[in-house]
Amino acid sequence: MPSFEQLAEQLDPAATVLLTVECQNGVVGNGVTGKDSALPELAAQARSSGALTQIARLVAAAHEAGVQVLHAVAERRPDGRGSNHNARLFRAARRLLVQQHTGSRAVRIAEPIEVADEDIVVRRLHGLSPIAGTDVDALLRNLGCRTLVVTGVSANVAIPNAVFDAVNLGYTAVVPADAIAGVPPEYTPAMVRHTLALVATVVSTDEVLACWKGPRRSPRQTPVTRA
Repeated sequence: MPSFEQLAEQLDPAATVLLTVECQNGVVGNGVTGKDSALPELAAQARSSGALTQIARLVAAAHEAGVQVLHAVAERRPDGRGSNHNARLFRAARRLLVQQHTGSRAVRIAEPIEVADEDIVVRRLHGLSPIAGTDVDALLRNLGCRTLVVTGVSANVAIPNAVFDAVNLGYTAVVPADAIAGVPPEYTPAMVRHTLALVATVVSTDEVLACWKGPRRSPRQTPVTRA
């Protein structure tokens, strides 16, 4: 675990991007009744664990500190063109009552997360990762990102994909363990302890917020050059 000074350096607002993964209505929306979510068990866990609330806190703090926020959304065309069909997960998703169709309520960012005008939303039609095969890497480089803070769902699939991809591309990955969720509930801490902690800096939401306290920074001007 890094010291506060080391963590604050890692989380320098000028070189950090906050990524929310699949925090959309069709995945984590309305977790009590499951009306909005295609995955009500995951939605309920994201809310009951407090993960969604913590993500909203991180997003609000990022806006205040001048940290760029990037929302990764998974969606599909109604005709399914371009989407994967090569795994059990994708085949099961086609049979769900709630579909993540482009332009629908299902692919809007879920409450209580607030989307600011300066946020970037990246949408993908295929795959399991919010980074591989998307515009995210190019956007991060153009933003001068060195550290990627990864939040959202699920700890089962998309979150480890995002962390591995970020590390493989040369970014430092930071994971607030209380701002991710998966199912069953006991799976998330096991994933964090035995996998993510090996490649990412694992922290709490409060530790990230402590590093971002202070007056709002001016928008980033010059990208940070990475080797």
